[in-house]
Amino acid sequence: MKKLLYQFDTDALPSLFDNVVGYDGGADHISAYGGIDARNVGGLVEGAIFTRGIKDKKSTAIFIGGGNMAEGEAVLAAVRKKFFEKFRVSVMFDCNGCNTTACAAVARLAHGRSLAGKRAVVLGGSGPVGQRAAVLLAREGAEVAITGRKLDVVQAACDSIHARFGIVVRAVEAPTNAERGAAVEGAQIVLATGAAGITLLQEKQWQDSATLELVADANASPPAGIEGVGLNDRDLPKHGKILFGSLGFGALKLALHRACISRLFEQNDLLLDAEEIYAIAKTMVD
Repeated sequence: MKKLLYQFDTDALPSLFDNVVGYDGGADHISAYGGIDARNVGGLVEGAIFTRGIKDKKSTAIFIGGGNMAEGEAVLAAVRKKFFEKFRVSVMFDCNGCNTTACAAVARLAHGRSLAGKRAVVLGGSGPVGQRAAVLLAREGAEVAITGRKLDVVQAACDSIHARFGIVVRAVEAPTNAERGAAVEGAQIVLATGAAGITLLQEKQWQDSATLELVADANASPPAGIEGVGLNDRDLPKHGKILFGSLGFGALKLALHRACISRLFEQNDLLLDAEEIYAIAKTMVD
């Protein structure tokens, strides 16, 4: 029985990255659909759940991606609404890499150390990866704030986090370098998850900090999101801090993504979202 993965992407063009990793994760064939939303996904789901016998449904799975996490979550809700009794297939939710990237980053930060009671700041944190990272850091016991250029956008992200996870995250408006520097004062952890091409924090703003312990940058494209953090940094001591670059946890992100795809085909009732993917990530950190 062929392992069929249906890639539902909220963007007009389905992610090529997710497509490649889907094959590397064990799918025999991937059908990628762009422009998916909660209104048009229903028929596709019906096609997935009604075509194979109960024992063979585990060989069909759904991956939900796209750049807009709110739209992706609406798609996820619409997909799950179509399921009933044994007429269901396993689903993975990872809009814009929100879960696999954030889970890999936080699993690295938390590996071998406690984050409980630490203050963490997620720079450029209103996007999918930043939101999920904020949740995971809070679940590890940290007091978390996220920054962004516009307070209403950041507050909306915090409200979304609270509605979905019941976690309180503080919103900080910080459109300038100076304001972002002020936002990390007194923090022990800083993680940059902003858009590519923007340096959110200069090296001089963190190197002399008396409180910062862990400095991580999720940006894989130059310039660095946090100046002075190298792409390959992984548990690298510098200026008395421990540094993590995007490739420093990127190998774990890719391995995690592939492992999750593989698990989709083990049963037909699995849902892989933030909590489930993070639990897998913690077992994979070396």
